Amino acid sequence: MESGGLSRGEITGLLVIIWMGLMSIMVRVSDATRTAVTTTEAASAVEAATATATATETTSFNAGHKHAYATMMYMGTPRDYEFYVATRVMLRSLLKLGVEADLVVIASLDVPPNWVKTLEEDGVKVRRVQNLNNPYTNQGNFDWRFKLTMNKLYAWSLVEYERVVMLDADNLFLRKTDELFQCGQFCAVFINPCIFHTGLFVLQPSMTVFKDMVHELEVGRENPDGADQGFIGSYFPDLLYKPMFRPPPNGTKLDGQYRLSLGYQMDASYYYLKLRWSVPCGPNSVITFPGAPWLKPWYWWSWPVLPLGTQWHEQRHRTVGYNAEMPFVFIQVIFYLGIMAVTRIARPGLSKLCYRREEKSVFLIQTGLKLVAFWSILAAYIAPFFLIPYTVHPLVGWSLYLLGVFALSCIAVNAFLLPMLPVLVPWFGILGSLLVMAFPWYQDGVVRALAVFGYAFCCSPIVWASVVRIVSSLQVSLEREGFLPRLAESTAPSGCNKLY
Repeated sequence: MESGGLSRGEITGLLVIIWMGLMSIMVRVSDATRTAVTTTEAASAVEAATATATATETTSFNAGHKHAYATMMYMGTPRDYEFYVATRVMLRSLLKLGVEADLVVIASLDVPPNWVKTLEEDGVKVRRVQNLNNPYTNQGNFDWRFKLTMNKLYAWSLVEYERVVMLDADNLFLRKTDELFQCGQFCAVFINPCIFHTGLFVLQPSMTVFKDMVHELEVGRENPDGADQGFIGSYFPDLLYKPMFRPPPNGTKLDGQYRLSLGYQMDASYYYLKLRWSVPCGPNSVITFPGAPWLKPWYWWSWPVLPLGTQWHEQRHRTVGYNAEMPFVFIQVIFYLGIMAVTRIARPGLSKLCYRREEKSVFLIQTGLKLVAFWSILAAYIAPFFLIPYTVHPLVGWSLYLLGVFALSCIAVNAFLLPMLPVLVPWFGILGSLLVMAFPWYQDGVVRALAVFGYAFCCSPIVWASVVRIVSSLQVSLEREGFLPRLAESTAPSGCNKLY
């Protein structure tokens, strides 16, 4: 024991307690960030429902233009906040393009009031509605993330407008598309050879059509997927055989149904094949991201896995910005730097927090320590991923992830006396894979994919060698009793006690 102050063991124990407290705080902060960065109280949704409980089924407002771009917003999914951000970015980008139309959000009654207020401050008109019941939830192929997408039918109730372009939040506009308001009563794009896509379509509002759709919904009209896509597709079954829309040069509106060219809904997967747009039919106006929900462009990890993510984030930077997420980013940076400082100070005693009692338990202790060591390394690579706010810029997200992995790896390295380089081999591998994917001069997507697979193939022996090196180092430390020194060799009390 050192005289005249705290011993090294006491300092180590105190630092570990502080670190555990900080980790608990960070988990709580991360949970709050994912649920709603801009929501200050969980009761906001309840407040929204209470404030509008006496409202009619649809509220009305004064239309500023004859036409509108509309989208919908509802609550009840794990990604509500992310879609709120995506909706704001899309609508603000339309404002930047100078569209001559109103921007409308069909919002369910439980959308938080502060979100509604922010949208209205952005210049958006908000229509509050009751959620439409989805009768297809018992279908075998039903996907629960589409439970409330039937709210899209409310677009036909926007009778203040002559034409409405209905949009999903994952559309990225490259140019102004006001010529769509010249289309007929219903127009959509076939990104699938036989099924049109409801991520963007043009309609003529009509209460007659709206009421008929609601009736068909109530009687359970045939719906192949149980979502808005299948229902609207079954309601307009003959669109495939309709003529292609070509806007009249004199600005007049067409009657009837028309197919829209692929340039109005360019599936992002077409880009990944050639790494450039090559859609000859119609103007290349709108990009859509209909793929896996966890690879939408607003998630920080979507780039450079999917190259188009940067274009979406460029639009966000020019429109909405990242002020909501940056305070949480700074908190995490300070947190990770603190971890590195704590582990550096506590290194001499971090690996000797307990004593071993019986010789016969050595094998079990060694096996347990090996498992703990590997789980600690694995956790160091997984935990930072889930702590980062999902909608930050990819460069910020990946930088914060790599910093977090390095900081948490320091704990495993110092606690188990492991060599730093083998533990960080996956870290360098991830950094290298990001650079390989982000390389901007690939000939096409096939070459890019082959480069990524080739890089992974070349790295796999190095990763395996690092695992072998970690196991060997851990075994040597155990045999030299770097961990859990024998009870007989210490003056510590019996049992398992902290060093003093």
